[in-house]
Amino acid sequence: MWILFAILSAIFAALTTILAKIGIEGVNSHLATAIRTVVVVVMAWVMVFLTRAQSGLPEISKRSWIFLILSGLATGASWLCYYRALQTGEASKVVPIDKMSVVITLIFAFIFLHEKFTVKSLLGCILITAGTLVMVL
Repeated sequence: MWILFAILSAIFAALTTILAKIGIEGVNSHLATAIRTVVVVVMAWVMVFLTRAQSGLPEISKRSWIFLILSGLATGASWLCYYRALQTGEASKVVPIDKMSVVITLIFAFIFLHEKFTVKSLLGCILITAGTLVMVL
């Protein structure tokens, strides 16, 4: 089931870029990010209440709170940078650079989560990086 959600995630991410590029025209990138964020927050809380997941709030550990907050800050910083880049650059060049996050995530997962970094992973990182350079240049 995870693969279906991963594919849907990629489709929605692509739509996000196209819709944002159209919507951000003539709008301050920080304001656009704030509007997008409010929509995401409302949508996320609607899902929490629809699935009755709010009862799990007291069970969240202090460690989880810290890392979820840090993740939220990283997401916010990413969105602010992404929207600024999208406002001034071509979507077809901004997106491949943004997707270099795949390579960076694999490296971070190896360093911080001690996940395996195989020859296949290395080859994939090299190909993604090469593909990004080809698309951007």
